[in-house]
Amino acid sequence: MVRCLLFFTILCFSFHLSAQSKQEFRAVWIATVDNIDWPSKKGLPVDSQKAEFIRILDLHKSNGMNAVVMQVRPATDAFYPSPYEPWSEWLSGVQGKPPSPYYDPLAFMITETHKRGMEFHAWCNPYRADFSIGKASIAPSHVTRIHPDWFLDYGGKKYFDPGNKAAQAFVVEVIRDITQRYDVDAVHFDDYFYPYRIANVEFPDSATYKQYSNGLVKDDWRRSNVDSIIVALSRMIKQTKPWVKFGISPFGVWRNSDKDPLGSNTKAGQTNYDDLYADILLWLRKNWIDYVAPQLYWEFGHKAAPYEVLIDWWSKHTYGKHCYIGLGIYRAGSSDVWKDSTLIPRQIELLRNTPNMQGMIFFSSKTFNKNPNGWNDSLRSNYFKEPALIPEMNWLPKKQ
Repeated sequence: MVRCLLFFTILCFSFHLSAQSKQEFRAVWIATVDNIDWPSKKGLPVDSQKAEFIRILDLHKSNGMNAVVMQVRPATDAFYPSPYEPWSEWLSGVQGKPPSPYYDPLAFMITETHKRGMEFHAWCNPYRADFSIGKASIAPSHVTRIHPDWFLDYGGKKYFDPGNKAAQAFVVEVIRDITQRYDVDAVHFDDYFYPYRIANVEFPDSATYKQYSNGLVKDDWRRSNVDSIIVALSRMIKQTKPWVKFGISPFGVWRNSDKDPLGSNTKAGQTNYDDLYADILLWLRKNWIDYVAPQLYWEFGHKAAPYEVLIDWWSKHTYGKHCYIGLGIYRAGSSDVWKDSTLIPRQIELLRNTPNMQGMIFFSSKTFNKNPNGWNDSLRSNYFKEPALIPEMNWLPKKQ
């Protein structure tokens, strides 16, 4: 009897150890731009802001997540007291107006996230400066008013001119400030480098190109502009806090194979390399970033960008860095295929059976509030039933 009990105890301990030692990144994007996820509306009372964020964290923790990717700089504004940029209008209702009673939302969010044993990835938009020209609240202290020559208008929005070196340096200093002052686990940039193309409308950077091209053709010059800010950010982060990760979440297609034999067998209308001028593969090869999180928001068999084709392609192009797949849970119910309760589970299963995949990030948080297609239940009872540790990056030093 004693031997049986001993065997059972050892078996339980071994199972517990094995469950705890599983490594898988399980995260959710929490968007603040236009109040997509948090806060639920502009000018919400501070107590309500805090209560909402705690409810969000508790929901995702109960679903088995171990990280959040939290948008703290949606449009050259701040969800924290910044010496460079004004308070976000999506927090207080008016850009530049601090929360009242005063608190530091970023410090609060990091503390609450870490309290639950989850990582906090600070998500920043690199170049978007005015989300809606003529409609957005723009403070007198906003950099678009102080340095209007750094910006270009395109599609009703205002963007930093990626070819402007002073603008690049400014963005690096903003991110340095976050990295220095806050206990973030990672800095995360999304897919908006050069903006997505608008048909028959050229991005208006001809004057900058004429001044700084140094003989490069325009497409190569634009890519070099994006490369230069990525390498500057990478160096700054590693010099400031070398244990802080740097991740990029690109559009899901690097390049179509009809343009480049290295590209994927897809027919995407726009791509990172040719339209957003983001050469993700170069950044991975050069060790400028620590993880890539391609946004694969398509279903199996999609006519232009099939999920199964792209996950296989990305698995072969990680260059030793981590790859977390972006899953489009927000699309639940949008078409017949996205009404299929097995879709996200099948995507998770394929991800787990594909080499060089370390996890996933879901877009976005608010979709989980409705338990679409019973996917919260699937995560809790099956796919995320056992806890997982954050995958280790052996090229980074331990946190100090």
